[in-house]
Amino acid sequence: MNHEVGIQGQVVESFSVLGRGAYQVDDGTGRLWVVSEKGVPRKGARVAVKGRIRDGFDLGSVVRLPEPISSGMVMIESSHKAKWD
Repeated sequence: MNHEVGIQGQVVESFSVLGRGAYQVDDGTGRLWVVSEKGVPRKGARVAVKGRIRDGFDLGSVVRLPEPISSGMVMIESSHKAKWD
């Protein structure tokens, strides 16, 4: 918590509205939702993401998303780089 961390993996879900949204990254050991205000990579992209982990974050303040991802542990993105396969 409260430290910037990085993960790499494949985007398995992606939702965006007006440049904001969330995407789920699978790094081979598990999956993590990433919240972005700078645009999201598309499903299938390989990404390297940096950000801060938050527990209990309310995505409703950022964008309306399906109920299963509206709260819980997420990464608040500071940057990402994507490559499409």
